[in-house]
Amino acid sequence: MTSDHLIVEKRDHVAIVTFNNPPAHTWTFESLSDLRDLVLELNQDKAIYALVLTGGGNKFFSAGADLKLFADGDKNVAADMSAIFGEAFETLSAFRGVSIAAINGYAMGGGLEVALACDFRIAEQHAQMALPEATVGLLPCAGGTQNLALLVGEGWAKRLILAGERIDADKAARIGLVEEVVDSGEALNAALVLADKVAKQSPVAVAACKKLIQSNREMPIAQALPQERQAFVDLFDTQDQKEGVSAFLEKRKPVWSNK
Repeated sequence: MTSDHLIVEKRDHVAIVTFNNPPAHTWTFESLSDLRDLVLELNQDKAIYALVLTGGGNKFFSAGADLKLFADGDKNVAADMSAIFGEAFETLSAFRGVSIAAINGYAMGGGLEVALACDFRIAEQHAQMALPEATVGLLPCAGGTQNLALLVGEGWAKRLILAGERIDADKAARIGLVEEVVDSGEALNAALVLADKVAKQSPVAVAACKKLIQSNREMPIAQALPQERQAFVDLFDTQDQKEGVSAFLEKRKPVWSNK
């Protein structure tokens, strides 16, 4: 798909999306709609196993929403923007494959929330992260209050949101907000290396595993464990299961069909 504010490139089994709304890559209703539609489109593209998100340039990943949108206090605008933020980032979170945020600069507000909706986060050394909405009388409405706490625990989620703390990449790694810190300019390359590891896995199995891992957000473990066992059995209906076992026994690399 084409978009004014999202640059989309496909490399082998990876879709790379570069935010392109300079200078700070703020989100608009249109760019959020485009992100939602893009992920839905990629869900249908069986050749794509991973999605990498990054910001254009080397200063901003994304600074979130443009506060000028809310300057006149119009509740209808607030309702429309909060709804599309939710649609976009929840669709991203449910992406069939693996999503990776290559955080190459400031990730603020909705810019951090889009990274929180991804499966993995890789931050460059100079990156800065914050959810500063309460500073201007607002709150993170695109999953921030929920997804941040899932990653870093209630205490650190409250420090970032209630105390408005901004943290650097090293601290983000220490508290579990990001999984890896790399040199400036290297986040995209590191994300592609990780995406290549994902491509070695069965995409059918990866999709099933991701769904199960994320199920703990919605149900107690007593319900999730039987679903895990059933999902294991269901994989025996797939071509990838047969190919994976055969390739292992024949000592060759598997050729996945994503079926």
